[in-house]
Amino acid sequence: MELKEARYILAIARHQSIGKAAESLYISQPSLSQMLRQIEEEAGTPLFERGAQVFRPTYAGERYLHAAEVILNTNEILENEL
Repeated sequence: MELKEARYILAIARHQSIGKAAESLYISQPSLSQMLRQIEEEAGTPLFERGAQVFRPTYAGERYLHAAEVILNTNEILENEL
């Protein structure tokens, strides 16, 4: 998982929407959707349940989100130390 992927997945979870997450990240909605599809393909499982208009993490998605938070927090600690 790259830092960018971690940030993107966390934004989707936070906003529960691809459109709102893309807007907050200043990227296009299709780019974010494509990135999510690629990550889910690599993981071999969906990371989000796609409801009417709400994205909710699956169990695998929750595990991925936890790892993303750890990675981003660790990166922030490292940057502060340097």
